[in-house]
Amino acid sequence: MKRLIAAFVNSLAGLKHGFIHETPIRQEIILFLLSLPVAPFLAKDAWHLLLLWAVILLMLVVELLNTGIEALADEITLEHSRNIKIAKDCGSAAVLGATLIAAGVWGITLWEYFTS
Repeated sequence: MKRLIAAFVNSLAGLKHGFIHETPIRQEIILFLLSLPVAPFLAKDAWHLLLLWAVILLMLVVELLNTGIEALADEITLEHSRNIKIAKDCGSAAVLGATLIAAGVWGITLWEYFTS
């Protein structure tokens, strides 16, 4: 139980750091909070509601991992490194992928809501 509490505290510290220091993380947390009251009006059922919230959380999770990769890479060296550039670019591409998934789910949901 002690380990679970410590892991939870560390997770909150990571979210706090991201919220304070990383604009994309702050934006995604705010977006998720805004989706809490909006998504129930758009969702057709409980699974759809879960999907609307999950894709925003997916973006947040990937952004947190990307931030961790960038922080670790910068700790290793600030000099140009081909492999560190690849790691950072791949992290950025993962964020793009998660964002496209979320935009697709929300876009289709909004389209269906306003055209039905």
